[in-house]
Amino acid sequence: MTSTAATATATAAAASATTASTASTAPLADARAVGLAHYAARSVLERVLARHGMTFQQQIALRAAVTADTPRTRDDLVTQVRASLKADPADIHATLDELVGKQLLVADGPHLRPTDAGRELLPAVVAETAPMTARIWGGIPVEDLAAAGRVLALVTERADAELAALTA
Repeated sequence: MTSTAATATATAAAASATTASTASTAPLADARAVGLAHYAARSVLERVLARHGMTFQQQIALRAAVTADTPRTRDDLVTQVRASLKADPADIHATLDELVGKQLLVADGPHLRPTDAGRELLPAVVAETAPMTARIWGGIPVEDLAAAGRVLALVTERADAELAALTA
C-alpha cells in the first residue's frame, strides 16, 4: 500500500515538474510557429475540401460570395479574396471561373451569385470539420485565445503595411 502511494506521489511530482518545466520553456510565438499552426490546421480543412472537389482558395472565394449582404461583382470578389489571401488577381479570376464551371457561382449580369449548390456546400464543410475543429481548439483557455487574437491582429496589420510598402 505504501509503495503504491509513494509511486503515485512520485508520479504526480514528476508530472508537476514536467508541466512547470514545459510552461517555462514554451516557445515564444514567431513567424515560423504561426506558419506551422496555420498550415497544420489548413491541411485538415483541405482534406475535407478535397472530398467535396474544392480547393482552399475556391472555398475562400465561395465564402466571400455566399456571405455578402448584396450581390458582388467579379472585381468585388477579387478584391475581397485578395485582401484575405494576398493572392495574384489573375489566380483569383481563375478560381472564380472554376467556381462558375462547378456551378457553385453563376453570372447574373455584372454580378456573381452563389447557386443553391454553392450555398449548401459551405455548411456541409463546416459540419464535417466541426468535430476536428473542436478537438484542435478545445480546451484552450479563453484568455490565451484572446491574447493570441490580439497578437495575430497586430501581426496582420503590420504585415499588410509591409506588403503595401513593397508593392507601392
